[in-house]
Amino acid sequence: MNVVPPALERLIVDLSRLPGIGKKTAVRLALHVLRRPAVEAQNLARDLAELHNAIHLCDNCFAFSEDNPCAICSDARRNPDLVCVVEEPADLMAIEKTGSFQGQYHILHGVLSPMDGVGPEEIKIESLLARINRQQVKEIIIATSSTVPGEATASYLISRLVGRKVKVSRLACGIPMGMDIKYADELTLSRAIESRKDMG
Repeated sequence: MNVVPPALERLIVDLSRLPGIGKKTAVRLALHVLRRPAVEAQNLARDLAELHNAIHLCDNCFAFSEDNPCAICSDARRNPDLVCVVEEPADLMAIEKTGSFQGQYHILHGVLSPMDGVGPEEIKIESLLARINRQQVKEIIIATSSTVPGEATASYLISRLVGRKVKVSRLACGIPMGMDIKYADELTLSRAIESRKDMG
């Protein structure tokens, strides 16, 4: 006999599909939603339903944004000559929390991973190269994670940038091998940005 009502079970199944959410956490979240006032659940459902219609990719940096260009790309105080290349939007958010970077970003939306069928065409590398020419970027900071795919992506980017009139640097100290950028604290990220090293 199933003691979980079908509507609650469907919510548990949906929540358990989210990254990092196991069955126990999904049950806890679903029960929390059920215990809260109905208006809160309705607001959550409305926000989820509107998410894909409201948010798009910025044509310039590929950040999630309701505006095009995004708030960072359209901010006249940001330095368009300095572009930080990150893997995912969460990495941009982590670096922005430090308050130590005043340039713009370019989000790859992934890393090279041939075993998973992810090559240069599947991430935003060609658009980065076009942007460097179009925007006359002077420095690229490669801020991919120090995982194997992150390092492979950095090496590939460096090879594609050789011979161009752009300085290439890489996040330096403070980011341990195997760590995703989005999990680093603000001080670690801030020091890594400040002590980036020239890649030639």
